[in-house]
Amino acid sequence: MAMPFSTLFLASGNPHKIEELTDLLAPFSLELRSTKDLSDPHEVEEDQPTLEGNALKKARFWFDATGIPALADDTGLEVHSLDGAPGVYSARYAGENVTYQDNVDKLLRELKGKTDRRARFRTVLALVTADGEYTWEGVCDGVITEHPAGGGGFGYDPVFRPDGYEETFAELSSAEKNRISHRGRALQAFAADLEQWSESHQPEKKEDQGTPGTSGTS
Repeated sequence: MAMPFSTLFLASGNPHKIEELTDLLAPFSLELRSTKDLSDPHEVEEDQPTLEGNALKKARFWFDATGIPALADDTGLEVHSLDGAPGVYSARYAGENVTYQDNVDKLLRELKGKTDRRARFRTVLALVTADGEYTWEGVCDGVITEHPAGGGGFGYDPVFRPDGYEETFAELSSAEKNRISHRGRALQAFAADLEQWSESHQPEKKEDQGTPGTSGTS
């Protein structure tokens, strides 16, 4: 497939996300760069009020810093009975500088005694290039289990069971998780637009809205 660019910068400081994005982008034969290639990677603060805002902020920063088209994502776990929490605060749900386990433990405490354990992972991908800014969204619905299970994945994966499965994300193979996950679905939408670009039909450019929206997670 002909790409509109040959090099893409993965604008994330999370090594788990970089690994997952690298796997998902493998079919496109792009040269991938990331903060792992830098001697002094800068941590972009995720301080926007929406997933879209955080993703765009990171992509803008790294495009300006490198001149390479930059792809960033922000992901939130939205739990129905918690009014959408932890949402954009998913990566720091239990506070600053906490572990994945700390966040999972807090989530399970908040859900103790609740029968409605419906949740969804939502990812917003943002691409910033010399030609404009673009976003895509992917959602995966499921439930929060009562106990962690599985040793794969990261973040809330051990307690998130996607609809239609008996296993948590952490129990699925990487290939299967990537096929159905929120991030995988956002990248599938991104890939569809890459095909349009390769035929010289660009997707609708995002209107300039200043600095939009925030978060982090699995």
